Amino acid sequence: MNKLFGEFLGTLTLVAIVVGSGIMATSLSQDVGVQLLINTISTVFGLFVLIQIFAPISGAHFNPVVTMIDLIERKVSFSQFVQYTVVQILGAVSGAVLANAMFGHPLIESATKLRSGGNLYLGEIVATAGLILIINLLVKQEKLMLIPVMVAAWIGSAYFFTSSTSFANPAVTVGRTLSDSFAGIAPSCAPRFIAAQILGSLIGLGLTKVLTNDK
Repeated sequence: MNKLFGEFLGTLTLVAIVVGSGIMATSLSQDVGVQLLINTISTVFGLFVLIQIFAPISGAHFNPVVTMIDLIERKVSFSQFVQYTVVQILGAVSGAVLANAMFGHPLIESATKLRSGGNLYLGEIVATAGLILIINLLVKQEKLMLIPVMVAAWIGSAYFFTSSTSFANPAVTVGRTLSDSFAGIAPSCAPRFIAAQILGSLIGLGLTKVLTNDK
């Protein structure tokens, strides 16, 4: 139960950081570049801290595709995968509600920000493939202590170099549908984002196996 609660609390906090900083960004500036910078800085620092403190407890997945890759690699059972995914999604929804509450928004909002198009889906594939590749290579190289900083650095970089601003996480994507802010994504756009993330994660795993000669 401590592992499941760790995943719930970690994902809740991560989405609260992403959504909360997105709301704050729009209240501080009308410049989209400044808004993205605020959102990125907050996410990078928050993600680093969360991975660092929760990794010894739950593995600090906070992300269904990370858990899915562990399932494929037989590091977790199917029941563990289901349990982790459920609490990650519940945590993401709770995090969005918390962020909305902190800024006086309706607890449940429906995002209106449209994010669609092949270029954005490609961005999500690249962001998620890179995330999985980094995690798996560091694990195989036995450099676990570097994972918090490397993952945070990758996500921060991908916020700016990918067209989609690097969601790279189905649970976070679900949470962001509940915020009508800079960080939001319209519910109608979420399924294709999630499909791109799943594809990207499989590509990341495939690249790991090629680079490590792992069958």
